[in-house]
Amino acid sequence: MTGSAALGDAGAFGEEGDAGLLSPVSASPLVGALTGDRAVLAAILAVESGWAAVLEKAGLAPAGSAAVVSAAAEPGRYSVAGIARRAQGGGNPVIPLLADLRKNVQALDGTGIGAGRAVHTSLTSQDVLDTALMLLARNTVEALLGDLKRTSAALASLAEEHADALCVGRSLTQHSLPFTFGLRAAQWFHGVAAAGRQLEGLAYPVQFGGAAGTLAAGTVLASGSSSTPFSLADALAAQLGLAAAPAPWHTNRLVVTSLGNALAAVLDAFGKIAADVLFLSRPEVGELAEPRAAGRGVSSAMPQKQNPVLSVLVRSAALQAPQLVAQLHLAAANFNDERPDAAWHTEWPALRQLLALALGAAGHIRELAGGLQAFPDAMRRNLDLAGPLLLAEGVGAAVAPLLGAKDGLTGKEQLQAVVDQTLQAPSGEQAATYRKLLRDAVPAGVLTDLRLEELLNPASYLGEAANISRRILAAFPEYAAPPEPSFTDANGDPRG
Repeated sequence: MTGSAALGDAGAFGEEGDAGLLSPVSASPLVGALTGDRAVLAAILAVESGWAAVLEKAGLAPAGSAAVVSAAAEPGRYSVAGIARRAQGGGNPVIPLLADLRKNVQALDGTGIGAGRAVHTSLTSQDVLDTALMLLARNTVEALLGDLKRTSAALASLAEEHADALCVGRSLTQHSLPFTFGLRAAQWFHGVAAAGRQLEGLAYPVQFGGAAGTLAAGTVLASGSSSTPFSLADALAAQLGLAAAPAPWHTNRLVVTSLGNALAAVLDAFGKIAADVLFLSRPEVGELAEPRAAGRGVSSAMPQKQNPVLSVLVRSAALQAPQLVAQLHLAAANFNDERPDAAWHTEWPALRQLLALALGAAGHIRELAGGLQAFPDAMRRNLDLAGPLLLAEGVGAAVAPLLGAKDGLTGKEQLQAVVDQTLQAPSGEQAATYRKLLRDAVPAGVLTDLRLEELLNPASYLGEAANISRRILAAFPEYAAPPEPSFTDANGDPRG
């Protein structure tokens, strides 16, 4: 490729923005529309347009200003790439965008009403960008919650459908006790629903403090009117559908770190599901399979492969989240003075990437949960691999109190000796060995053959698995039923 061709491609790339070539989990039209550069630009313009409307309504800007500014704030009028390049001059995109907005307002102010006086008056760049990012986050989280609730509803259905499906529980990679797939799905639901509630509890406050967070310019602006800087800030929050803020939060970043924590919690819950599905769908395990779709899971070299790519993509997002949240906290701890320097700048890409990863992963986990294939026969096959030894804990609890001391050993120690001796046998012989040694160690007068078989039945040692599942689902009723679709994605599919 020639240098000029490469430069041409770079120019095209700059205008298009990051399409997600190396982040396939978030390479979605919906993710791009809600978190991409043009979405950021639109949010900034919405803040400036909203502020003009607030000023006009308060009598602090000429009548008709809001309409002019709104027309000038049409995102299609602006070059994302041009603004991004020029942002290097002032360190943030608000400054060059404001210059262009003012030119457009002046050009559209045909009657000369002075609409330019409604643009950015008494605000500072951080007011606008922080508020714009709250808009961006609110819109993204609304879409994310729709997918999350559809996922949780699918998991609730799996938990109910497979409430009695026996499988093996695993601890430190080894078979531990009998389990049910219904409880496993209920625990997945628990993580997703709890994270969803945390996300729903967030507030997205407007930022309004002026150059140093004292509202000095806002006080001058409002003097002689019935407004105050606080009432104007509250009016802007109402105009944009954001939360009112009791005070400027220029250097108090709990709003941002709380958002980051909640997004990471969602990705943690998604990641747990993906990790389990990745293991349980291995051919040698075979308990689950992802939903099939044309062209998904293919290999560039092996035509027979069906890779669990939905889980791979979701897990890739979950593994990136902690570092991004750490960046938000690192920035928050370094917001110096009354308005910060570079720490603020490091916050933007970390927050936006978190939003993009969470929304992208939510779409994939929704499809995964909705079409997950479960194979109870394979679950039972794997459960039976450990044989009756899997019930050793339950056997010990029921039988040890019935045994008297023998050869200086307590009942519990006698049963442990049976287990230890069984483990010396070849793996293929351990089931029969355990049954024989156990029968020899426990007199029939103490424990009948029928009772022994009951104790060695995996279904007899599930504890409160069914009730735990029911309690989990009952604790989050709003997440157990699918939400009504509120809009469609770029492919016309409903999104919650």
